[in-house]
Amino acid sequence: MNFQTAIKNAYQNLKNNKIKSALLDSELLMAQVINKSREYVVLNLNKEISKEDFDNFQNLVNQRSEGKPIAYFMSKRFFWKYEFFVNKFVLIPRPDTEIIIEKVLKIYKNKNKLNFLDIGVGSGCIMLSLLKERGDFKATGIDICNNALKVCKINANKLGVNTKVKLYNSDIDKFSLGKYDFIISNPPYIKNLDLKYLDKDVKKFEPKIALNGGLDGISEIRKVIKKSSELIKFGGKLILEIAYNQKHEVKQLLRKNGFYINSVDKDLAKNDRCIISTKIED
Repeated sequence: MNFQTAIKNAYQNLKNNKIKSALLDSELLMAQVINKSREYVVLNLNKEISKEDFDNFQNLVNQRSEGKPIAYFMSKRFFWKYEFFVNKFVLIPRPDTEIIIEKVLKIYKNKNKLNFLDIGVGSGCIMLSLLKERGDFKATGIDICNNALKVCKINANKLGVNTKVKLYNSDIDKFSLGKYDFIISNPPYIKNLDLKYLDKDVKKFEPKIALNGGLDGISEIRKVIKKSSELIKFGGKLILEIAYNQKHEVKQLLRKNGFYINSVDKDLAKNDRCIISTKIED
């Protein structure tokens, strides 16, 4: 059997299982199995595939048809301008989250040597992208999951910013180290009852701890805001990712904790995604 026939069969399998990017994923999985680039696969469709490679390919295709995200097969995901190592312990970085980087770079374009905190650091994609963009910044990252911190450490080394990062395994409730110029966070914000409606890729394979925002969806956001009000310098900014329908509740929480709301910014799909506030009361 050649690559083309194997990919065609895989495409049909994935399509039948409602995988949106069925053809691309089939090509990527083939590339993974034969340890070549996707371009190589596309340019050599008539090449014969060995029995062993075909069996491995079928195994990956079956896993993908169950919903396992392509990023977990490849162990990488591109975010902002950089490639990040990812595995099952971290949420796969989304393009919508890049809005946090855009906003920070815009707000602090004329500020130097800032020290910031990332709450729920995961793969480190937000924090490390910012450190790559701004060589004079320093950062602290915390996460409740030790395995996520290991992923972040790998990415910090890979991007050459490991000397500018301190990582701590801690829940935000129990963290009280330092005062920061600004704080960023993409906390879990999906309502407990809504988890079952997520795409199967997310629901079955991505870490629940990074998704589950409790009964009302804002239990983690509430903790982040409360603790940020203690950890942030007066006049410092808190930049939060939120769900499309949480703007009003989050605004109330911020005001109650001494923050002034600067803006609510929309993502690529024009949904409310990022809320920026300034600490104005002690």
